[in-house]
Amino acid sequence: QLQLVESGGGLVQAGGSLRLSCAASGRTFGTSAMGWFRQAPGKEREFVAAISGSAAVIHYKDAVKGRFTISRDNAKNTAYLQMNSLKPEDTAVYYCAASTVFTVTPERYDYWGQGTQVTVSS
Repeated sequence: QLQLVESGGGLVQAGGSLRLSCAASGRTFGTSAMGWFRQAPGKEREFVAAISGSAAVIHYKDAVKGRFTISRDNAKNTAYLQMNSLKPEDTAVYYCAASTVFTVTPERYDYWGQGTQVTVSS
């Protein structure tokens, strides 16, 4: 079982950067795929990025390619989402999640953090 805690959200101007962290407790972090999702008000939760347990496989939502970078440090049981060139449309609650399989489907993720708010002002 994993417990996930996100941090690093906040208010930033368009064009700015934020780095989200997802700290995990549990022995299976290193073998779990990690995903980042986001949910804006009135919208469904959507996939942002995912990374396999070994970090060998990474996938991004098209809208964030070239701006966001997902990474992980298995020695620290932590996953990251570096967000650069932020846009107002990136405003959402961001969630990290863990899965036993590499997938972009939120329903396949077993463990979720509580979320962290990211607000990008224009």
